[in-house]
Amino acid sequence: MKAPPGDLPKGDSRVCKFQRSLYGLKQASRQWNSKFKSMLFDIGFTQSKADYSLFTKKEGHSFVVLLLYVDYILLASSDLEAIESIEATLTLYFKLKDLGPAKFFLGMEIARSQRGISLSQRKYTLELLEDFGLLDVKPVLFPLDTYVKLSKDEGDLVDDISGYRRLNGRLIYLTHTRPNITFAVHHLSQYLDSPRIPHLQAAMRILIYLKLALGQGLLFPSDSKVHIKAFSDSNWASCIDTRRSVSEYCVIGDSLVSWKSKKQYTVSRSSVEAEYRSIAFTFCEIIWIQALLKDLHQSHTQLVLLFCDNQAALHIADNPVHHERTKHIELDCHLVHEKIEEGSLTVLHIAYVHQIADLMT
Repeated sequence: MKAPPGDLPKGDSRVCKFQRSLYGLKQASRQWNSKFKSMLFDIGFTQSKADYSLFTKKEGHSFVVLLLYVDYILLASSDLEAIESIEATLTLYFKLKDLGPAKFFLGMEIARSQRGISLSQRKYTLELLEDFGLLDVKPVLFPLDTYVKLSKDEGDLVDDISGYRRLNGRLIYLTHTRPNITFAVHHLSQYLDSPRIPHLQAAMRILIYLKLALGQGLLFPSDSKVHIKAFSDSNWASCIDTRRSVSEYCVIGDSLVSWKSKKQYTVSRSSVEAEYRSIAFTFCEIIWIQALLKDLHQSHTQLVLLFCDNQAALHIADNPVHHERTKHIELDCHLVHEKIEEGSLTVLHIAYVHQIADLMT
């Protein structure tokens, strides 16, 4: 830290060295995380390689999971005594406030029942609608108007650009429990640089759509089984400005655990190429989920199922012959074929009407 004015002679470039971290400095968060991690390692926790905020501890039949977000801590285990023991240990190092069984965490509401655990963001959604004065509006049935095609150049620029960006950021956080608005929100995220009136109107329509089901969220059944099934889809050349395609995927066990809608990095020359890139994109997520399950000591011995509604893309994945239609596709996309040959993945056709990933288009 720079020395206060008057402490050092003029021209002296020496700085102060802290004996301990101070709250508010840019190094403080890193120092806090480093100290907390070293304490967890001392008491037997292991840091996940798939998610660095996740720590696990296995001791006999006891298994504890600790999730850390800044200074918010979430503990999960089937052994209540193990949780109480860890809480007592943490209290020796830090000043803690025990809030009891998790009911609210980072804006997400957690509810338990015999059916399972549900996550929702009802309170967050209500606050969002209240901030924009939309509590009394009549809801619409779809988050985006299918007859409106958004472009980066059409319409007048909005007056409050930072306000549009804040709204978009709040909607992105809402997609953690509302996959049905993922495509619409990520589509509007393309125009953060110079948002225009049609983009703002589309964002407001998403808010109005949320009024239709304020408490909608995710349910994780108590009797669910660990079997990864993924659905891959793409929307060919859907971007008006760049003509790039959009990849979408949904990964489920007995409930939805991961989903995404993302514009592809390059222009695809055909819908088959776009679908094949989307399959490779989806499998990268599957690899990460498998690594996360391994860190959670969950065995997954069953064959991973990946569903796609494009027959030609399935044929390329099964036998990627390098002819004129496929020789320009990046080599990393052929990762799918390697996994099929290994026997760890199978790619199956699914009818368009049953394609869950179509929700993201």
